[in-house]
Amino acid sequence: MSKIIDARGRSCPEPVIMTKNALDTENEGIKVLVDTNVAVENITRFAEGKGYKVEVTENSDDYEINIIR
Repeated sequence: MSKIIDARGRSCPEPVIMTKNALDTENEGIKVLVDTNVAVENITRFAEGKGYKVEVTENSDDYEINIIR
C-alpha cells in the first residue's frame, strides 16, 4: 500500500515540498490529497519532471493524486 500524504488546507509550495519529502523515502509511490487545482498542477509538474507517472482523480471537495514510478 502506498503512503498517503494529506496536504489539504495547505498552500503552495507546502504540498509540493511534502510530496518531494515523501518521494525521497518511498520506493513504491505515494497518494497525495489536496484541495486546490493549483496544488494539483504544481505537484503534477514536479512529479512528471522527476519521471513519475501521475494520475489525478477529482472527488467532490478535493483531489487524489497517485504518483508511481
